[in-house]
Amino acid sequence: MKLPMNNTRRTFLMTVAAGSAAFAPTVRAQAARLDEKDPQAVALGYVADAAKVDTKKFPKYAAGQACANCALYQGKATDPWGGCPLFGTKQVAGKGWCSAWAKKA
Repeated sequence: MKLPMNNTRRTFLMTVAAGSAAFAPTVRAQAARLDEKDPQAVALGYVADAAKVDTKKFPKYAAGQACANCALYQGKATDPWGGCPLFGTKQVAGKGWCSAWAKKA
């Protein structure tokens, strides 16, 4: 059975849209996560869990500070991982912290 031209085109466009939507989360999931041993992370005192901040070494830290509520965090406050311009393409933990933490406006 031969489909009219507009149905073939519609089917094609729907297939492309569905394929693109399915591919997008895969790309995002493959983004590298920042390792605490990364030289930039070490320089800024980054930890993936803010509860593990060395408060003697970083007295600026205050309870409640985390990457997810930092002005530099490039994700939603509820995202477990998000981007940070300080670490290039690597993602930081939403529960993490570093010495560059700045209060979100």
